[in-house]
Amino acid sequence: MNKHPEYQYLDLVQEILEKGSKQVDAQSKDVTYSLFGKQMRYDLSEGLPLLTTKKVYWKGVLHELYWFLSGQTNIKYLVDNKVNIWNDYPFRIYNDKREAQGWPELTKDEFIEKILTDDAYAAQHGELPHIYGEMWRKWPRKDGGGVDQLQWVVDEIKADPNCHNAIVTSWNPEYLYAMARPGEAARFPICHNMYQVNINQGKLCLQLYQRSADIFLGVPFNIASYALLTMILAKITGYEAGEFVHTFGDVHIYENHIEQAKEQISRAPFAFPKVTISDEVTSLESFRPEHVTLHDYEAHPPIKAEMAVVGGFHADIHANRSTNS
Repeated sequence: MNKHPEYQYLDLVQEILEKGSKQVDAQSKDVTYSLFGKQMRYDLSEGLPLLTTKKVYWKGVLHELYWFLSGQTNIKYLVDNKVNIWNDYPFRIYNDKREAQGWPELTKDEFIEKILTDDAYAAQHGELPHIYGEMWRKWPRKDGGGVDQLQWVVDEIKADPNCHNAIVTSWNPEYLYAMARPGEAARFPICHNMYQVNINQGKLCLQLYQRSADIFLGVPFNIASYALLTMILAKITGYEAGEFVHTFGDVHIYENHIEQAKEQISRAPFAFPKVTISDEVTSLESFRPEHVTLHDYEAHPPIKAEMAVVGGFHADIHANRSTNS
């Protein structure tokens, strides 16, 4: 009998717990235990790899992916749809600038309520520039225009199914760390930074390279999101979905997630759910979250854990190390 594909994830968590190397975040001082250079592979004919050993917030997966696909960079769309997974980063930016700008001190709940109820406030404070949606659909060109990398991938696959160049990258050095010009560094760390689409055995496959991966909180979202992206791109280009391949750089568990992770790996997985995508989806522009239907998702109860707001530009490390010439 074949081993359930979710054990790839559970076994990786176990390996990190047993063999992970201790690290300390330079800014937040959060402790993680880390491995480097791991990979998981999911055959999408066996269902959507939406983890079942703890319930994953499907609505969050679906709306976040649409947010990326539609090129959005303002969290208001997510907040309007009760998806709060990105709230911490614009709130951190607000607090970084608050004293200098003379803005009032707010709790995070107060800040998000203003994003929800005031469009002008959201336009000013809800933006996260130079993140995934912008990089995928509007990569900044030197002439002021934008490159739609994802549309190019769709067009390239349709024109040349044997191509080896259907790549989307979010890693733009112009806006990252000490490589950015003073004041232009993105405050959010780009983590799932590149993916490649390939037609193999007549099916559309996708491989993600994720340079930094929070195995307990982030990776379950990432698996489901990029597997669903594979299925959507297959639908648009007229192929069956093949494999989603998830390749990691640094994959880690936070010290304050260890007990929760142990609870999760003690659970036995259920069968993966199925997904259907409406025939109305014929292009990137025609896709909407309501075109995706999830079937037969059975999962163990959620396991809560605090998200660490780490990474990105660190003034003490990066501010005086400009590499611009």
